[in-house]
Order: sequence, then structure tokens, then C-alpha cells
Amino acid sequence: MENMTQRERFIRSLKGETVDKVPVCAVTQTGTVDLMELAGAKWPEANYDPEKMATLAIAAHEFAGLEAVRIPFCTSVIAETLGCRFDEGSFDTQPYQLDFPCKKKDDVQDIAIPDDITETPRMKTVLQAAGIVREKIGDDIPIIAGMIGSAATAFYLSGANNYLMWCITQEDIFKDLLKIGTEVCVEYGNALYEHGVDSVVMIDSEAGPDILPPTLFESLVLPEYLSITSKVDGLNILHICGDSSDILDPMADSGFKGLSIEEKVDVRYARQVVGKRASIIGNISPSATLLGKSTDSIKKEAKQCIEDGVNILAPGCGIAPHTPTENLRAMVEARDEYYL
Repeated sequence: MENMTQRERFIRSLKGETVDKVPVCAVTQTGTVDLMELAGAKWPEANYDPEKMATLAIAAHEFAGLEAVRIPFCTSVIAETLGCRFDEGSFDTQPYQLDFPCKKKDDVQDIAIPDDITETPRMKTVLQAAGIVREKIGDDIPIIAGMIGSAATAFYLSGANNYLMWCITQEDIFKDLLKIGTEVCVEYGNALYEHGVDSVVMIDSEAGPDILPPTLFESLVLPEYLSITSKVDGLNILHICGDSSDILDPMADSGFKGLSIEEKVDVRYARQVVGKRASIIGNISPSATLLGKSTDSIKKEAKQCIEDGVNILAPGCGIAPHTPTENLRAMVEARDEYYL
């Protein structure tokens, strides 16, 4: 295992294979104000311009030492492609949704997936950014790309109230929305791999127990996940925000190679439930720890995550925009110190 590249280490860790030390990266968003200043690429432009997206993404590796490059920085790509309207946000805020197309159940039948969805502006930007990243960083660093999942797509399309109501009162409509998300995820996910991405992380927090009852997760969402993982050929990761403890078992059966968990989930419990069915990724708190605690506190929490059994050390969710770069470096330093 000597001379293992960061890309080899990441891939082996996702496959559950032996590595010299766990990788340190972020499978969720990595854009921070510090890194924007250092890279000279800022939001909102870095969400819409492939060159700036690539530059800012590489900054997390170049200046903070994270062992992967992660694109994009927002979760609005699929939703906007399907007709949702967004404000583009600012230098320290993400794009936020202004309107959704499915205000009544009959509107679902009017949702049209573009014939060549990967040529739509937002997706084309991310795919171009992936190619730029690979050209700039070479073959030794992994590239991670994110997209929302079936449930999140349904949520964006229908709005919060309809989503929460239709999952119980209009199951057929709800399933139709999920299937739209699944179809888009399959096409987009495979396109990302074709453009040189090493892993696709599907962020689907709207499927989690904080929003959707676990019984509905198993009956409605899990079949869509199985469809995605059987058709998207790559090292796929699933991220669900919040406390996903109650659905860890079906998550582990979903076919995703990695499960990204928040700090609300006990790593030792997750490791016990999941076993060898998937790799565990996480779960340093991005808000309570990385944003405001000392580097010593960050290192302590990071080392505990490794001790408890994570396969990949990472923030439990997206990095807060005002997180100091030295706090991100502390994760890498903690990993290195752990293996001394």
C-alpha cells in the first residue's frame, strides 16, 4: 500500500478495501468565503461558470488539503433544469427557490424532461467543470460530483406543503414525481461518470426521517434508489441530512457504495447496522465544530470519527461558507496525527 495516490485511497475506501489511512475530503459542498478569496472565484458566478466552478472546487484541495475535488456548490441544478425558479444567491449564500411548477396534482403530467438533458445550461456547466478539473489536477486526485435525488426532486417540483401532503394522500402522484427524479438522476449521473468523475453523491435529505416517515422511505423511495444504483454505473454515495439512524438498514440495502451521515448519527451504531454493505462517510459537525471551534477541538472530534470506524473522514454535511480554511486543514492534520 506504499505510494498510494489520493484517488486510489478514495476509491479503495469506497469499495471497503484496505487502505494505509482513511481519506479526508468533503462529499458535500466545499465553497467557503476564504477559498473564494484565495482562488479568485466566487459565488454566484462559480455556480454558473464552468471555469470558475472548477477553480473554486480545486481550491479546497490546493489550500485546505482536502483529498478530493467536489463540484458543484449548490443543489439547484436538476430542479432548475426541470422548471423550478431560483434566485442565484450571493457570495456567501446559495441559490434559493422562488417558485415551483407543481402547484396542483394535475401539473405533474406537464413536467417534461428535456430530450438531451445534459445539454441544458446548468448540467452542461457542471459537466464542463468536471473536464476542466480533471485536466488541471491530473489523474491522482478524485473528483466527486453532487446531485439531488428522487425525493429532493419531488420536493423541489411540488413545494413543501404538497410534498408532505401528497406522500400520504396522493401516492400515485407522489410516485410519479419520484420517478421523474429517478429518470433524471440516471441520465445525469452516468453523464458525470463519462466526464471523468470518480464518484457521484446523491443528496436526498427530503427522504430522511426528519421529513418522510421511515415506512414510506422503504415502500416509496427505496425502490427508486435501487433503480438508480442498478443503472448508474459508478461508485455512488448517498447523503441524507439529519438523523438517519432509523433508516440506516434500508439505506445500506440501496446499492450505494458509501453512506454519508451527519453528526446526529452515532458512527459506531452506523457501523454496526451497515456492516460491510457500504462505507461510512462523515461525520464532523460542519456548524457546531468546523465553523466555530478551535483546531484542537476539531482534531479531537476528527480522531474520534476515525476511531469509531468511518471509512472516509468528512464533514457531516455541507461546509458553512464562513468556515476558516485552517479549520479544514485541521481535519487533514488530525488524520495524519492519528496514524503516527
